[in-house]
Amino acid sequence: MKVARAPHPWRLSPQQAIRAQKRMAAAVSLGPAPTPMRWVLGLDCAIGANRAFAVGVVWDVFTRRVLEVRGASAALAFPYVPGLLSFREAPVLLRVLRKIGHPVHVLMCDGQGIAHPRRFGLACHLGALTHLPSCGAAKSLLVGECGALGEERGAQAPLMLQGERIGTALRTRAATKPIYSSPGHRIDIEQAAALTLACSCGRRMPEPTRLADRWAGMLKRGEVTQRTLRTAPDNAAVTPAERLA
Repeated sequence: MKVARAPHPWRLSPQQAIRAQKRMAAAVSLGPAPTPMRWVLGLDCAIGANRAFAVGVVWDVFTRRVLEVRGASAALAFPYVPGLLSFREAPVLLRVLRKIGHPVHVLMCDGQGIAHPRRFGLACHLGALTHLPSCGAAKSLLVGECGALGEERGAQAPLMLQGERIGTALRTRAATKPIYSSPGHRIDIEQAAALTLACSCGRRMPEPTRLADRWAGMLKRGEVTQRTLRTAPDNAAVTPAERLA
């Protein structure tokens, strides 16, 4: 996958990172996705003491099958600062993106899109660098408020910040906590929510990011290697028997 060079260094202060977010937020374009959203690349990271471990999972929405899995790791170059997650995770996620060979229609991040203090979360950052439609499907709320939503699967409520809609609180599984969906780049709010629901297979997390989360944790713990992930069978988890010594 082609990835543009970031218009900023990755080793910078939090103040510099905030300024970079504000500059790049101006390039975010929201609107209906220009392509079908069949092949979704789910992305997530696991953070160790001084290293980040990332996995990308290409998932077919129509067949509900895994098409490709790639992993990478890198030394951490940025501290944990709320609202600046992308500067901590994007460098290793970009390594994963460059390894992906299967065509991808949309990126889905375990993080925020425009539901962010400066309207530039992780999904926006990665979308801007790949020029692909992207959305965030976050487990927790960073900014904004939403009204009550029903307990049934598919129930949703607008996520609002200062009178502006920035995303959707979405019940992906009955009687569980909602997922907070928001567009990142080249997609609209309704499409981001619909895609998140379409990718949820009886669990709270959408399947592409759920699998990326699972395998990133295994990569961090040394239970799989990047080679193991690369050769993982379609539509199947890496089992203990397949792990490399």
